[in-house]
Amino acid sequence: MGEIRVGTCSWTDKALVSSGWYPAGRRDAEGRLRYYATRFPVAEVDSTYYGLPSARNSELWRDRTPDGFRFDVKAFSLLTGHPTRPAALPPDLRPALAGRSPDGGTDPGLLDEVWARFSGALAPLREAGRLGAVLFQFPRRLAPGRPAEAFLRRSRERAVGWPVAVEFRHPGWWRPDHAATTAALLTDLDATAVAVDMAQDLPASIPPTVRVTSPRLAVVRFHGRSAHWGTGSKKDRFRHTYTRQELAEWTPRIRALSHQAAQVHVLFNNCCATASVHAAQTMRDLLTTENPEPPPAAADVNIA
Repeated sequence: MGEIRVGTCSWTDKALVSSGWYPAGRRDAEGRLRYYATRFPVAEVDSTYYGLPSARNSELWRDRTPDGFRFDVKAFSLLTGHPTRPAALPPDLRPALAGRSPDGGTDPGLLDEVWARFSGALAPLREAGRLGAVLFQFPRRLAPGRPAEAFLRRSRERAVGWPVAVEFRHPGWWRPDHAATTAALLTDLDATAVAVDMAQDLPASIPPTVRVTSPRLAVVRFHGRSAHWGTGSKKDRFRHTYTRQELAEWTPRIRALSHQAAQVHVLFNNCCATASVHAAQTMRDLLTTENPEPPPAAADVNIA
């Protein structure tokens, strides 16, 4: 049975920092991470989506967490095809981003350099065994089809040798008539399929499909069940307090994942005040204190 790690998608969210969850004397950058690491064994780094990370930050994250701690790091926006402001790049790379190719694409040479700097910045985490995965969260406009598959394959080639997890924001990837094709593609790419929990009555709702596509790692991200997904402010999109019953719906699936993957990362993205840390604690309690069901057959994991 694989190891299940539960944590949150940020330990630096402003609402969490101002909530009082961090005790006095632990509210500076070093204190926050050291305290967080006493409560949870995994964290997602989202700042790397908005700007290129530095090796120095990776070294600090490594030094402030115990052996065995894991970081799942979001890929920089340019690497996933999201709109990226020139100001998000180092000054020497900004002219290349401003001068896009006629078809609106990004200069391959710029992508090569950005990926080289991104991977170099994460090297201290990887070398220390602290890197869980690089999370490629693709935009909703990446719909299933040949162009999207080609883009995924090019992305994987650039990330060759790195642990990669993939979250789709277009619901078509995991709808029943396409889920098997998506799972086969990610298996072929040696990439982890990210399962998500979110409201299911919206046009942009992603089905909560659970598929194991890598024996190394499975990932589940809980976005909350806000009706404002895709609209409004960040607070509107992610405001949700999970009930114990809502989380209990997922425990059989998470345990099933752990019978097919060496590790399972369960991460809460409902980052409003203490909602994410409380949900993570409740999920951990459910997984460790309730009687687990018998191990499922392999096919039983492929549920929606």
